[in-house]
Amino acid sequence: MNIEDIKRQPISELAKLAKELEVAGASGMRRQDLIFSILQAEAEKNGIISGSGVLEILPDGFGFLRAVDYNYLPSPDDIYISPSQIRRFSLRT
Repeated sequence: MNIEDIKRQPISELAKLAKELEVAGASGMRRQDLIFSILQAEAEKNGIISGSGVLEILPDGFGFLRAVDYNYLPSPDDIYISPSQIRRFSLRT
């Protein structure tokens, strides 16, 4: 499942997907909360969620995958990348 694909879905499709994944309380959730719950349920079920963007590694050693939707600036949708993952895969900015 790809994060960008989920974010582009209309709310009606998100509701159907939430029902398929048995997300509790989906009908009363805001769009962003519904997307987060769907991604969480998918991760628990299949263990894989993909996203894309540009990696920004901070001086502390961790990084964030920045999305084009926000012109690669910090946003609530950034994906956290731990220092161990950065070292393990020799990731660079």
